[in-house]
Amino acid sequence: MSFDTLGLTAPLLQAIAARGYLTPTPVQRLGIPLVLAGRDLLACAQTGSGKTAAFLLPLLESLSGAAAPRGELRALVLVPTRELAAQITEVATTLARDLPVRLKVLGAWGGVSINPQLMALRGGADLLIATPGRLLDLIDHNGLTLGALGTLVLDEADRLFALGFAEELARICALLPAQRQTLLFSATFPDEVTALAAALLSNPARVELAAEAAPDIQQRAILVDTARRTAVLRQLFTTHDWAQVLVFVATRYATEHLAMKLRRAGVPALALHGELTQGARHNALADFRAGRARVLVATDLAARGIDVVGLPAVINYDLPRSATDYVHRIGRTARAGASGVALSFVTAASEAHFRLIEKRYDLRLAREVLAGFEPTEAAPLPVVTEATGGVKGKRKSKKDRLREAAAANTPPAAASGFVWPAWRPRESGD
Repeated sequence: MSFDTLGLTAPLLQAIAARGYLTPTPVQRLGIPLVLAGRDLLACAQTGSGKTAAFLLPLLESLSGAAAPRGELRALVLVPTRELAAQITEVATTLARDLPVRLKVLGAWGGVSINPQLMALRGGADLLIATPGRLLDLIDHNGLTLGALGTLVLDEADRLFALGFAEELARICALLPAQRQTLLFSATFPDEVTALAAALLSNPARVELAAEAAPDIQQRAILVDTARRTAVLRQLFTTHDWAQVLVFVATRYATEHLAMKLRRAGVPALALHGELTQGARHNALADFRAGRARVLVATDLAARGIDVVGLPAVINYDLPRSATDYVHRIGRTARAGASGVALSFVTAASEAHFRLIEKRYDLRLAREVLAGFEPTEAAPLPVVTEATGGVKGKRKSKKDRLREAAAANTPPAAASGFVWPAWRPRESGD
């Protein structure tokens, strides 16, 4: 099947060909006609499966075929990170460049001055790609309204429904018109997220491809003592000819500390985390993509939606706290049909947690040991306290509290402080 069978017109097909898209991926093949038909959509597909084009292409097609009301925002894409917003804005701008109807495509995110974004929004926009916080800033500055919005897209929707965005998302939803099209895209949709998403959707179509055509990722687990992880990392760089490696750590401090140690060892490395200025974040990612740094040490800021073409390897220096984040992390490699390797450092203290990740995704990886780096640490004795949340320690995590609320038949949204605005989902045919 080719793109010209999906209901897209010639100008957009030419833009697709110029960008190098040859045939639609499954999520594009199934999703594009549904979006063009005006259906609400919940799409779950693996990382690297082409979800961005699955909503951008029909959005641009619909926007280019109708007159734009002056001063209004016609379509909105919400994303959880600045880097993802910038990436989608670049793709959308490129695809829209040669359309016969000139579309106003803008991006808005924090970390930079709001004034140029307010100026750009004068007269409205056809398509805005934004992070929730900056969108609310723009609304508070009277830069735009959502009353005439025709289509809302939530990309990485499971992250947007998470606790960190709950209050912002609730405020945004209160400003949306009842009559609109809503599209939700993500690689993972836990049950509690699906329940919350139902309040936004009206008789949605579902595209679920998460288990189809698994990416070619060689997953490996290496046993290592905590204090020797950096030495093992340097050894891996010596024995493998990876042109680039994305290394995930748990904290912002660890990104800077590890990147510094790698540079001292002669390995070009950069740090990426949320406390950097937006310019520094942009430059770090740009330098990594351009090959000016071999290693990018990052927090989970880089785990969602970021596309580095041909990235051969991902290393979990620290295991992700959430099993869901494991999928998003390793999904940065083996994208668009390529192959890749994902290595996880497993210490004596993190072995139990890695077993939970394996159980969640029906994995059982052989534990490897590098010669000369045989681990000597013993597994810590378990701490037995009431409802500790397992391997996560004595303090209950937010996810643990949500699970307890669900067990008590309390809606997860209410337990997390997430309160949906006082409106109801549309009935079919409204």
